[in-house]
Order: sequence, then C-alpha cells, then structure tokens
Amino acid sequence: MKNNIYRVALLGLTATVMQSCFVAKDYKRPELKTADLYRNEVVSTDTTSLANVSWDKIFTDPLLQGYISKGLQNNLDIRIAMQNIVAAQATMKQGKSGYFPTLSVGTDWTHQELSKNSQFGAFLADRSTNQYQLSGNLSWEADIWGKIRSNKRATNAAYLQTTAVNQAIKTQLIANIATVYYQLLSVDAQIKVAEETLINRDKSIETILALKKAGNVTEVGVKQTEAQKYATQIIIADLKNNIIILENTMSILLGEPWAKIERSTFEAQTMQPAITLGVPANLLRNRPDVIAAEYNLITNFEMTNVAKSGFYPSLKVTASGGLQSIDLKEWFSANSIFANVITGLTQPIFNQRQVKTKFEIAKANQEKAYLQFEQSLLTAGKEVSDALAQYNNETYKITIRTKQADALKTASNYSDELLTYGLANYLEVLTSKNDALNAELSLVDNKFQQYKAVIQLYKALGGGWQ
Repeated sequence: MKNNIYRVALLGLTATVMQSCFVAKDYKRPELKTADLYRNEVVSTDTTSLANVSWDKIFTDPLLQGYISKGLQNNLDIRIAMQNIVAAQATMKQGKSGYFPTLSVGTDWTHQELSKNSQFGAFLADRSTNQYQLSGNLSWEADIWGKIRSNKRATNAAYLQTTAVNQAIKTQLIANIATVYYQLLSVDAQIKVAEETLINRDKSIETILALKKAGNVTEVGVKQTEAQKYATQIIIADLKNNIIILENTMSILLGEPWAKIERSTFEAQTMQPAITLGVPANLLRNRPDVIAAEYNLITNFEMTNVAKSGFYPSLKVTASGGLQSIDLKEWFSANSIFANVITGLTQPIFNQRQVKTKFEIAKANQEKAYLQFEQSLLTAGKEVSDALAQYNNETYKITIRTKQADALKTASNYSDELLTYGLANYLEVLTSKNDALNAELSLVDNKFQQYKAVIQLYKALGGGWQ
C-alpha cells in the first residue's frame, strides 16, 4: 500500500515539475505599422469612415437595393459560406467538449469452441463456452499543459474566421451587384447616344446625296458617310451584346436563372456620398478579409501551443467496468460485476520524430499565417489608395470630358453647315462627327468609372457587411 502511495505521489510531483517548464501562451496581436498604409496624399486623421455607412444609404436606387437584398439571400457563394459556418460551428463545439471525459457502453456475447487437441481442450469434457458481457469504458485527460484549452481557442478562432470570410463574401457580392447594375445603366446611356447619332448619320447621308447631285462632292464622300453609319450600327450591336452578358452576370450574382434586369436610368442616379476614409487602423476591424487573416493567425498560434504540449507527459485516467458472466442466468448478479482503473503519466521518448515534426510544422504555419495577416493589411491599404486615386482622377476627367464633348458636338453641328456651303470637305465632317460620338461615349464611361471607384472604395474600407 505504501509503495502505491509513493508511486502516485511521484506521478503528481513529476507533473507539477514538468508543468513549470511549459504553460500555453496567450495570444497577443503583433505590432503592425498602420500609419503608412495610405499614400501620403490620402492620409486621414478623421476617425469616421465611409465603411460605417450601411449599404442602403450608399446605394439609394430602390431597384438596386432590391437586387442587393435578393443577392444576399439567394447568392450561391453566400449559401456555400453559410454551410462552412455550420461545419466550423460543429468543430468549435467539439473543441469546447475537450474538458469532458469520453464514455462508451457496449454489450457482447462470446462463444468459444476449444480444440480437443489443445492444452485445455484435452482435459475438459465440455469444450464449448459462452460469455455474456455488459461494459462501460471511461477515459479522461487532465489539461496540465493547456493543450485542451489551446485547442478550444483554436477551434473558436477557426469558427470566427469562417464567419469573417462570409462577411468578406457579402462585401464582395454587394460591390459586384452594384458595379454590374451601374454598368448596365451606363451601357443603356451609351446605346441612347449611339442611336441618336445613328439618326443623324441617316440625315447626313441624305445631305451628302443632295450635295453629290449638286456636284459639290463625289461618290467617295457618299460611301464614306455610309461607312460611318455602318460603324455606328456595329457600336450599337456590341453595346446590346454587352447588355446580354451583364444581365447574365447579374442573374448569377442573384442566384437565379437568366431574367430581364429591370433598372432605372443613368441620369437619375445621385450616388455622391461623403468620402471619409477614417484612420488606417480602422481596417483591422472593418475589413472582413483582414479580420479573417488575424483569426487564422490566432488558430495557428494556438495549434503551436497544442503541438508544443506534445513534448510533455500527459496524465490520463481510464476506467472500465460492467457485468460479465458465462451463465446468462447469472449475468445480472452481484458476482458478475467487474471493474478496473488505470492512471498514469505518458511521456513520449522515441516516436519516429512525430512530435517534433508536428511542432516544426505548426511553427511554420504560424509564421505563414502572420505573413498572410500582414499581407492582407498592406493589400487593404493599397486598395484604399487605388480606389481614392481612381475616384479623384475620374472626377477630374468628367469635368474636362464634359467640355470636350460639348466642344466637339458644337464643331460637328458647324461642320454640317460648312459642308452645305462648300466651306468644308466631307473628311473634316466625318472626323468631327466621329470625335463627337467617341467623346460622348467616353463621358458616359467616365461617369460609370467614377461610380465604380466609389464602390471599390466602399469595399476597400470594409463597408457593406455591418
């Protein structure tokens, strides 16, 4: 009895001494340089951010709001992400159950026929035996080194990472739906410009035919004017084909088969939100992809704790008991009860380098996760800078392009009059009209690019998922 007490005491003392060698560390966010994430000319000290504005306040078109709501509900990527969350939640619940023992029960019947020529069968008259057993098995591991706690934290972080990934998909989906919608409006506006130009092209042909009859131009001028009309028809055909492709794209985003996309007009849009960036550090809590990257780092940090605990002994308690009898009638009697308990420390010594390999892999994964976290933050800063620069550039270009389009449109009108009076040749007229059409089409595209830049800035700052 005294020897048994000494052995148990020795096990407890060994566990206490070894525990002082390693205790699972707590995660601390690494120091990251966030002050220089934006370019110098876009550095902001304002704590408010465009990302804090809900998407329905940014996109005020009722039709677009309806499409975004439908997309958030039906989009297949969103629904797939939700199933990933369900799976991660199940894993998290398992991680939380690590502190509890495992318990299993079972029942079995064993029938044995001994050989007559065997060691025991030669002396037994009845070589047939039956055994009936009802047993339970219990196993429990003490969390001496924090392995179970670290695994619990890792599964919780993995769940939160999956949630953040879902939020990132929502942000991207909102941006994609809004971009496609505004692109549809811009193509509608370009078709309108091209169709109005086509009407003018028909009038130009009538004018050039009259001038030919008067001997003011040759057949070359007529054919060049007709070719200009055909070029405009090709532009319209390409634009209408773009409408089909964009509507197909929108249908996929909405998670439904192809359908006609009802929409407003480009001229009716008034998306001019206050552009506020907030401080760069806001990206750590607003950008769902950055949030997901940090949770990935936390998961790998905790898994490193788990791997390191493998170098130290584990304290396990296992117990089994139940009823065992060779006679079915006596199965439930007190004499059929059996039980055993085993407890002790298990210290790995030689195991084909498995523990060390797992630890080295865990450390490498942790470092990789840190680099991915840092990269996601740098990428976020770049996207904010890019989107704001694009917005400012398109806003400036719209001012200049408007003047250019007005000037070229006026020049085109004057060229028709000059051609009528023989003060200009048909080549000058054709060039003027082509330049005017291209300028008007470019102006519409500039306005779309401005809207797109706002959408990208909103997404880059982490807006949309809140």
